[in-house]
Amino acid sequence: MKVSEVMTSPPVTVVPGLRLAEAARRMAEAAVGSLLVVDDEGAPAGIVTDRDIALRGLGGGLDPDTAVDAVMSPRVVTVDADDDLQAAYRAFRRTGVRRLPVLELGRVVGVLTIDDLFLDVFRRLADLLGPVARTVLQEPSERGSVGGTSHVS
Repeated sequence: MKVSEVMTSPPVTVVPGLRLAEAARRMAEAAVGSLLVVDDEGAPAGIVTDRDIALRGLGGGLDPDTAVDAVMSPRVVTVDADDDLQAAYRAFRRTGVRRLPVLELGRVVGVLTIDDLFLDVFRRLADLLGPVARTVLQEPSERGSVGGTSHVS
């Protein structure tokens, strides 16, 4: 399975000069915990999380008009949209990050989160257990029956 099949797209992106107050508002509107910071060509410049804004930004005494590039993480780990999902699992394990920007031809086209991987695992388990559950539900109960007739003690 490819990363592009599991990623969230389109990603919520902002420019480095966006103010912290506006970044927080956009996160709330989009119901996300991070924003991908991109340059003019759509290439990743960094990532800013709600935690960055709360702790490094406002909690650190910065003005709400401060640009997100003052608190963003400029080094981001990325995966390509065509990468096998196993490459993303390895990247998450190796780096400990919770979000991976997804690139196509060097431009951000999505984001892959730990939650996306959980959903993938749950879908796979459901696919695996579905036939088993149907079989169990269809089998007649043998508790309390002797020779095909019910027996009540």
